[in-house]
Amino acid sequence: MLEAVFWANAGIAIVSALACITRRSPVASALWLIMTLFATAVMFVLLDAHFIAVLQVMVYSGAIMVLFLFVIMLLNLGDQSATDMKGWFGRVVGLALGVFVMVELWVITKVVPVDQIRLPAGELNRMTVDEGAIAPVAQVLYTTYLLPFLLTAILLLAAIAGAVVLAKREV
Repeated sequence: MLEAVFWANAGIAIVSALACITRRSPVASALWLIMTLFATAVMFVLLDAHFIAVLQVMVYSGAIMVLFLFVIMLLNLGDQSATDMKGWFGRVVGLALGVFVMVELWVITKVVPVDQIRLPAGELNRMTVDEGAIAPVAQVLYTTYLLPFLLTAILLLAAIAGAVVLAKREV
């Protein structure tokens, strides 16, 4: 049963990633990216990496995507007249995706027993018990990957500054 949930989320992640890169509207593209990130977070939960799943939702789906949507709105890139899915086809696809997500949530909460959600104790579980969930991630992040971490922060700061400069220019 867990494999079915995993493969369903893998399919959702692939389809929503493809939808993200094929949309004409930047807002629709950003929303499809959020769906991809949520599906990835569910896969992390299935792999018993709960802390990484929470980081995926809070940092990427929350903070970064809010930043993207803020930049899109600041630059006024959203075109209200053009939509990606018009008419009955768009409504059917939206309804089908909504029903699929609801069924998946029902399966996760009602059908899968709680003992099947937890994986057997392994290295990740031992480290979590010994050091907590945050310490192993923080240790690697602030020692081995400190330079990429700081470069990412500088890149995000430059993106914000660029968005403000583009929004303030005279048209």
